[in-house]
Amino acid sequence: MADEMVLRAQRFINTTYGNGATLGIPKLEENGRTGWVVMYALTRALQYEMGITALSNNFGPTTLSTLQSKYGKLDETTIPSANFCRIIQSALYCKGYDGGEIDGTYNARVRAAVTKLNENMGVSVTYPGSSLWPKVVKGLFNMDAYVTVNNGSESIRAIQQWLNGRYVLRKDYYIIPCDGHHSRDVAKSMLLAVQYELGMADGVANGAFGPGTQAGLKSHTLTPGSSGVWVQLFTAAMVLNRRPVPFSSGFTTSLADGVRTFQSFVKLPVTGQGDFQTWASLLVSYGDQTRQGEACDGITKITPARAQALKAAGYKYVGRYLYNPSTTSLPEKEIQPGELATIKEYGLRCFPIYQTWARSVDYYSVAQGVTDCLTAAFKAEEHGFKPGTRIYFAVDYDAVDDEVTSHILPYFQSVKEQMDRLGSPYKIGVYGPRNACSRISAKGYADASFVSDMSSGFSGNLGYAMPENWAFDQIATKTVGSGGGQIEIDNNIASGRDTGQGDFYPPAAQKMDIGFDISLWSAMQKEIQDYMDSIGKPGGTGRIYTLAECLETILSQDATITSASRRYRMRKALIQTSAFWEFCHYSYKDVVEDASVVMYHTGVIPDWGKDLPVIEKTVDSSTGIAKISGRTCILSRNNSVRVGLLEGDVLDPTSDSDRWAMWQKVNQDNVFNLSTVPHLHIWAADGKPGDHAETPIRRPALDYDDTEIYEILRRYQGFGDLAEEHAKERMPLYAIFEKYNRIVREA
Repeated sequence: MADEMVLRAQRFINTTYGNGATLGIPKLEENGRTGWVVMYALTRALQYEMGITALSNNFGPTTLSTLQSKYGKLDETTIPSANFCRIIQSALYCKGYDGGEIDGTYNARVRAAVTKLNENMGVSVTYPGSSLWPKVVKGLFNMDAYVTVNNGSESIRAIQQWLNGRYVLRKDYYIIPCDGHHSRDVAKSMLLAVQYELGMADGVANGAFGPGTQAGLKSHTLTPGSSGVWVQLFTAAMVLNRRPVPFSSGFTTSLADGVRTFQSFVKLPVTGQGDFQTWASLLVSYGDQTRQGEACDGITKITPARAQALKAAGYKYVGRYLYNPSTTSLPEKEIQPGELATIKEYGLRCFPIYQTWARSVDYYSVAQGVTDCLTAAFKAEEHGFKPGTRIYFAVDYDAVDDEVTSHILPYFQSVKEQMDRLGSPYKIGVYGPRNACSRISAKGYADASFVSDMSSGFSGNLGYAMPENWAFDQIATKTVGSGGGQIEIDNNIASGRDTGQGDFYPPAAQKMDIGFDISLWSAMQKEIQDYMDSIGKPGGTGRIYTLAECLETILSQDATITSASRRYRMRKALIQTSAFWEFCHYSYKDVVEDASVVMYHTGVIPDWGKDLPVIEKTVDSSTGIAKISGRTCILSRNNSVRVGLLEGDVLDPTSDSDRWAMWQKVNQDNVFNLSTVPHLHIWAADGKPGDHAETPIRRPALDYDDTEIYEILRRYQGFGDLAEEHAKERMPLYAIFEKYNRIVREA
């Protein structure tokens, strides 16, 4: 919204410094809206009025020292000119204060505004009255807020004001925002405050968590009963890390309880004291880097000797990369053949990471999210990671908050949506700075965070609390082992949220299927159409969909089918054949049966745009693309859960509510429907436990022979002559699908 006084400030700059291009003061758009462009112009105008020749957007040391040396402080007795005063008045308006009409006088309204500004900054005791001191002027000429904004915390604002008031006279301390939000500037100011209280001189205190600061903190352990400024600093750090404690000067038993909760959350020894490790975790993202983690990640192959070294060093979980697109750089970055078997043999567990580049904002897009999800899932299947494994997608650069909004969130939304289209074979985690991890997780696009806390200078780490769903906390690079077992790793603290995977599918002996080549569509469609015509199928009347529509539907779900086939090491033709055959035979009779199920469970006949005959209620029906009933869906998926192929609860196939829940999913969710087909095939191979038991046979495999293929196709429909007849008719259909799938995978 335009502000009349900001508009007048813009006009003042343009009118007074009309040859701004020559002076170095750019012409402003007169729109009545404040922003950095306006503040930069005001800063340059101030520099010009003070006689500085090299104008800059930055209110830096030269501007500050010139202001100090020439005027000391600004008020009605020292302000040098009317235009100088108008610049101050304009800045006040841009900050939301009354600048007194921009009339060039340091009038009563200006004095009242400055008094309020000092109060809001927390420096009114240090700088009483209505004078503007140099550091206050510096704070005036930026976009920092000194009142709570965007639901800021009053507790955090009190801390910000306290820091300003206590340390503003120190040389390297500058006024920080008082907006109720933790930030990079606040985090650095906290470290400066600690250093000042340790007795470091100006010029020595630098806001870095170095050896002197660490040594000093080790001698300042706080316990119940402690009081004073050190407790204020400690409780401030707790509040800034979103811990529900008051900012105070007394270490109470209640505070000790809060400390224990925090220590437990970040996996520190639970002492209830403000000890060094707790101080470290509160002040810098990586905390105490000497901590021994249980997890690690790296770009080096885990050999038997290295696995033994990691095990001996106390590591349990190893992060390894699913893919390396480069054939020359970092040759061991991607999981190597036999490596997962070694990890399993030595009692370690592995969590997979997906990263190709991901080191700048321009990498991230919706299209890239689709590509990365497909590649990550296919590589996870290829390496042998079982369904339910969590893959960590990387944000391996300092993504600022605006970039998280504009690029990172849409990318992860795309990853999540594509994973859903694959049938949700894998969980999604995020590797990155705290802010990115927290925001992605809050949107529901990831359910665990691998936090790049080692990069403590990242703006996405400074000023942000540890994500609530953190699984791994990367804090330092180190080398373990010696000789052939030596390996460089990143040392990670593990929360226990993700324990990785300790069992893997063996490497596929044959090539697995990949996505369909659409250029083969016409040829495959014609061959399938000719074959189905030759056997008179589907035949009869009342069919709802043409063969072309059925085939288009199957191929539109190619990513789902391909992923499922790779996940369970079966040919995708086995899934395509069963689903396509059933869908071709979907008729108005099936619509009536489906409507009867809805009527049974809801009491309402659905309005599906068809004149349905009078129907009788029924509890279940075969529905959806692959014509799966709620009962058989439950039985097949229960079987996969029990044998460890699928995560989830075991449901009751005799329960109306469970059958209705599953029926709705197979009826309405094509991805879920098609993702259930491989479980039906596995259940059939296992002898259909819980149903009409048959003799178990080998589970579907990439090297299934014709006899096994026939048996699985027959069992999909059950027993009897019709099932056998249809299985024989489907064998040539399977051969057609397999022919075109083979062309693609062998290309």
